Amino acid sequence: MSGGTEKKAYEGRSITVTFEARRCLHAAECVDGLPEVFDTAKRPWIRPDAAEAERLAEVVRRCPSGALRYELVDGGSETPDRPTQLRATPPDS
Repeated sequence: MSGGTEKKAYEGRSITVTFEARRCLHAAECVDGLPEVFDTAKRPWIRPDAAEAERLAEVVRRCPSGALRYELVDGGSETPDRPTQLRATPPDS
């Protein structure tokens, strides 16, 4: 039985993207932002070399749950300006 805490790393030439499935809220910011990189119909579903590293980093920073993170090969990494916070809201009636 898996604990569900597995992180997967997807290495590219200039950026590595990590994904932690248990945190994902399926907001689709990644898929909508860079469908050429994030394609759930393909394996691997994350292809970091399909876009410029800076553009990919920008889309990863939009991930509302923090399930996606990145690290640049030159040593730069994501540095959130504040901790990720999630708030449940009731659905519209």
